[in-house]
Amino acid sequence: MAEWLTIEVFDAERFPASRWQRAHGNDLVEAAVTNGVAYWEWHETRWGVVLELAFPDDDRLERYRGLPAVQAALDAVPDRVNGLLVYRGRGGGAGALVPRRPRPAPVADAAPWPEPDDTPFLAAEHGRFDRSADEETALDPS
Repeated sequence: MAEWLTIEVFDAERFPASRWQRAHGNDLVEAAVTNGVAYWEWHETRWGVVLELAFPDDDRLERYRGLPAVQAALDAVPDRVNGLLVYRGRGGGAGALVPRRPRPAPVADAAPWPEPDDTPFLAAEHGRFDRSADEETALDPS
């Protein structure tokens, strides 16, 4: 079973991730190929670039992850604080083919509940709910 590794690099304010890809992409792919990667693919997104790698087993993935060339490339990402995600599994461009629609904004507490009516409760003081008595009086006209 293939073991996937995903590397997502996000754009920084003045340094796009595509420049980082041009500078370090060949080194990452070459290290992956020499360590037995079965499949690799780059994706460009609105927020940066994504590299997906499929290794035949976990040992090769871990060996790749520990290479000095890979560590150096990951240390050189444009935004060192919030600009890098490395995780197992596919990601980035592996999502749905149809983009997600934004959810509607929550409307809780958007309008106050209506105030209760000031009309008093009207109660019937007299009433007869026994229909059998109506039938008796209808049969007996006296």
